[in-house]
Amino acid sequence: MDGLLLTDELVLLAYDDGGANRLGRPHLDYGLAGAVLLELALARRVEVADKRLVVTDPSPTGVPLLDEALATVGSGRPRKPKDWIGKLAKGLPDRVLDGLVDAGVLRRESDRVLLVFPRTRYPSPTGAEPAAETAARQRMVGALVGDGPVDARTAALLTLTRAVGLDRKLFRELPKERVKARLTEIAAGDWASVAVKKAIDELQAAMMVATTVATTAAISAGN
Repeated sequence: MDGLLLTDELVLLAYDDGGANRLGRPHLDYGLAGAVLLELALARRVEVADKRLVVTDPSPTGVPLLDEALATVGSGRPRKPKDWIGKLAKGLPDRVLDGLVDAGVLRRESDRVLLVFPRTRYPSPTGAEPAAETAARQRMVGALVGDGPVDARTAALLTLTRAVGLDRKLFRELPKERVKARLTEIAAGDWASVAVKKAIDELQAAMMVATTVATTAAISAGN
């Protein structure tokens, strides 16, 4: 599997140019878990049957992050997609960020706020938006303003950003109704097999449920 994974692109989009996570957690965690499962669905390793995520091809993808998730999903009884989101999310942000730092796409900066609270940021080495992030943005905006077919990976990335609420931050310069209508159109488009699209639809719903529950819990805890 060549190039950046959906997990890498989601992290780049979720972090601002100052290196801060503007999506928040656990939203990013759940989004990354969904990205891993979307990659496996696109690679035709998993699909949804009887509302359960099942492994259809256990052969390795060659990507450790994906192969570990594939082994985990295939190790026990089939579960609903939402059950895997929380299970696979643990430790994912740090792991993906470490990979981007090792690749030189981001750098790690650690300091303390008010000399007390530790903080770690992940800006690009140049301080400007990473080229890979720019490319991902251009692909998505091109898909939203156009009216033609969309490639599977761009459609999947748009699905991810919508599921975790990042689309509202990324496409503010575009008409809101246009974005909403186009996302719905892309979701219904012929860019993946029926089995893959079914899995992606289930995963998107699972991520939305997970992030909604997390948001509700956070609001309740703050009251």
